[in-house]
Amino acid sequence: MHFRSHGYAVAGAGKIFHHTAGGNPPDQWDEFQRLVFNDDPWFRDHKLNYPWSKPEPFPPGFPFSEVAKLPHENDWGFLPGKAEPDYDDARSVDFAIEYLNRKQTGPFFLACGLFRPHLPWHAPDKYFDLYPIGDIKLPAIKADDLNDAPQEGRALAKARRADFEKIKSAERWEHAIQAYLASISFADAQVGRLLESLDASVHAGNTLIVFWSDHGWHHGQKNHWHKSTLWAEATRVPLIIVAPDMEGNGRTSSRPVSLIDIYPTLIELCALPAKPELDGLSLAPLLQNPRATRNRPAVIVFNPGQSAIVTDSERLIQYSDGAREFYDHIDDPHEWHNLANDPGYAPNIDALAKWIPTNWTQPAPRKSAYIFNPAAYSWTHRKTGKIVNGAAQANAQNQ
Repeated sequence: MHFRSHGYAVAGAGKIFHHTAGGNPPDQWDEFQRLVFNDDPWFRDHKLNYPWSKPEPFPPGFPFSEVAKLPHENDWGFLPGKAEPDYDDARSVDFAIEYLNRKQTGPFFLACGLFRPHLPWHAPDKYFDLYPIGDIKLPAIKADDLNDAPQEGRALAKARRADFEKIKSAERWEHAIQAYLASISFADAQVGRLLESLDASVHAGNTLIVFWSDHGWHHGQKNHWHKSTLWAEATRVPLIIVAPDMEGNGRTSSRPVSLIDIYPTLIELCALPAKPELDGLSLAPLLQNPRATRNRPAVIVFNPGQSAIVTDSERLIQYSDGAREFYDHIDDPHEWHNLANDPGYAPNIDALAKWIPTNWTQPAPRKSAYIFNPAAYSWTHRKTGKIVNGAAQANAQNQ
């Protein structure tokens, strides 16, 4: 919205604000191609979150994962008879390519959100062939890894563990990881198509590219399967930025940064009016010199009162009851040894602790607090009856 209000045409496709209905109000975009979940319509059904999907019966052979009673969103495999161009992610990239090939009359902001590797891990079979089961390596696991974790940390690790247990009991652990890798390679191929189109366009020399993911994933580390923890497996994501004329292009930086740094970075590099209320820091200095210093670590929050502070070599986690974990990533990259109670690391912990958030706001209402009207693209609060539509949301973001 900030770009749009300053002369940019704004277009997008796929999973941007989220993949459920109501996440991409049409009055915030000049053009937007929404996901219709053509890949797994038997899952989406006519749920309110997916009002534009066309439900179908479960296909023959489902679940493709061959894991009984695993929640169907957790399925994986290739979809029989489905050609690669017909997958939702391929269609999102098709939109972005078509947009790039148009004659533009001014600057534009183009967002292309790929769904994968979000569950379910469905991808064309050729991407599964890249990872023979015999070559799959299971993650390094420490049997008593959670013994030194605080209660709240163990609770995060336990959440949805039943899925992991079902996968292991069915002897499909390697197959699940194969599917995750296949989904990533399928997504990589789509990114490649988009970048090739950009390189062949007139926009190649003056376009800023940002590539990132929203969260990591545990594949059994900490005896956990899924996201939603404060350990490295769930909070570490790819972040790649290509900025015209920046000396750091093609180089890597070990500095820990946050996804909230992307917004101020784009504002600075595109010379838009600054928004001092943003919490993030521009990454422009690191794009110019990847070894430049940062005056603060990365701060990650999950549930109220739970946060992680991350530097180049350390991670401090504090839970809502004050319990802590501290890891030295130089000697312990797997985060197997909690050193929070080791007096030898007290100075390190104290230095990071000053970054722990202390003023926590109340969580925003959950989506379930509203009734969504897909025709009007409006939300009605179940208790107050207040209606919020796309225009009101857009104005709120612009204020």
